[in-house]
Amino acid sequence: MVIAKAWVLKKHFDGFPKTSDFDLKKIELPSLKDGGEQKLLLASVFLSVDPYMRPYSRRDMKEGDIMIGTQVARVVESKNPAFAVGAFVVGDRGWRTHFISDGKDLQLLPSNWPESLPRSLALGTVGMPGLTAYFGLLEVCKMKPGETVLVNAAAGAVGSVVGQLAKIGGCKVVGCAGSDDKVAYLKKLGFDEAFNYKTVKSLDEALCKASPDGYDCFFDNVGGEFASVAINQMKKYGRIAVCGAISQYNDSVPQKGPYVQIPMIFKELQMEGFLVSRWNNRREEGVKALLKWVVEGKVKYHEQVTEGFENMPMAFIGMLKGENIGKAVVKV
Repeated sequence: MVIAKAWVLKKHFDGFPKTSDFDLKKIELPSLKDGGEQKLLLASVFLSVDPYMRPYSRRDMKEGDIMIGTQVARVVESKNPAFAVGAFVVGDRGWRTHFISDGKDLQLLPSNWPESLPRSLALGTVGMPGLTAYFGLLEVCKMKPGETVLVNAAAGAVGSVVGQLAKIGGCKVVGCAGSDDKVAYLKKLGFDEAFNYKTVKSLDEALCKASPDGYDCFFDNVGGEFASVAINQMKKYGRIAVCGAISQYNDSVPQKGPYVQIPMIFKELQMEGFLVSRWNNRREEGVKALLKWVVEGKVKYHEQVTEGFENMPMAFIGMLKGENIGKAVVKV
C-alpha cells in the first residue's frame, strides 16, 4: 500500500495565487491487481509549473480538485508489458507524488534519451513548452529565412526556445524580458536584440530601435499593453501567433483593449490563437527534432529547479511572478 501526497485547489484564485489557496492531502492508493485496469504504479520525479495552470484552474477545476499539471514519473510496479519497471514517462496527472494508471495516458521518454540529459527537459525544452515554440513558429507564424521575429517573455520556457528555433530557421530575433539578468541570458542564447521592457522609457521606441523595418512574425506570450504596442510595429502581411496572455491571468478586473482592427486592416495582418494540443498527432516529430537540437548544442536550456514536493505552491507563484529563467520545475 502506498500513501500518495497531492496538492488540491482549496480556493479558486482571486487575483494573484496565495499559498493558502492550496491544501496538501494524503491519498491511499489501492494495490495493483492482475487483469484489472490499474496496471501501473508510478512515482513522480519532476513536476511542472506553467502559466496555463492559472486560467485553466478557473475554467476546468472545482475547489477540492487535485491541481492540474504534468510530471515526469518512474514506473515503480508494472503489470503492463509495454512499461518496464524503472522506465520514465510523461503524464498529465496533476500535483501528486504517486499515481496509478492503465498506461493509456502516458508517453514513454524517447529510447535514445541520453543519460547526460536531465529527464526534466521532457517538461520543458523537449516537452510541451518546446513543442509550443516548434509548432507555433512553423505552423502559425510560418516563419521564413531572412524574416524578423519578435518574442516576448523571451527568457521563459516557451520564449527561449522560440528565439533559438527562429535563429536555426535563419531569422533575425528580437526578444523582450523583465530583468537585466534575463536580457543577458537572451544575448547568451544568440538573440540579435534583447531589452528589458520594464526599464525602457518607451516600448514603442525600443521595438522600433531593435528593428527599424518592423516585424514579420510576433510570437506573443504576454498580451495586454505589450501586444497593443507591438501590433503597430508589424510589417505588411505580418503573422502573429497568440500563445499566452500572462499579463492578464491574475487581473481581478479585466483590462480594456487593445483595439487591433485598424493596424490589422491596413497592414493585412494574420493573428491566430493556438493550443499545442492541435498537433498531438505530430508530437513524436517535434520531440525528435527538439531532442536532436539539444544534443547537438543548437538549442540551449536553463531550468529553475525547486527541491521538494511541499514547495509546489511556492514554485508556481514564483513562476507567475517571473522569478524563473527558462523552465520552472519541482524535483520531488
